[in-house]
Amino acid sequence: MWLSDEDYMRRALACARQVAEQGEVPVGAVLVDADGAVLAEAGNAPIGRHDPTAHAEVCVLRDAGRKLANYRLPGTTLYVTLEPCPMCAGALVHARVKRIVYAAGDPRVGACGSAFDLTGSSALNHRIEVVGGVCEEESASLLKAFFAARR
Repeated sequence: MWLSDEDYMRRALACARQVAEQGEVPVGAVLVDADGAVLAEAGNAPIGRHDPTAHAEVCVLRDAGRKLANYRLPGTTLYVTLEPCPMCAGALVHARVKRIVYAAGDPRVGACGSAFDLTGSSALNHRIEVVGGVCEEESASLLKAFFAARR
């Protein structure tokens, strides 16, 4: 059963809040299949895992890939609290994710149209539908508060 984009994003925001408590940058992601079932959810984990690739998006791709025994995830939608970076956008293209819904844009390194547009590039063999700004204020506030507390 499909929920609204806002409902899935709130679940991603819960993941972001949880990892913020562990000292990770508060980014959360939820991957949903074509029927609306949650395949995987995760928050950022590069610090805790000592892994620079352990962004929330990559973590959910890995979990879903293992669950489905497939590195291709066609028909899926990724909900993420911050616009994916180039590394994550590239992984999402390779996984054949159908749709990305993000909360806050990232004008510095966002790769879904802000700084780069890897998800819509004709140079790549797959393009992803992108929707931005879902629960944007809540995500941006969470990120601002996290970084303000660290300064």
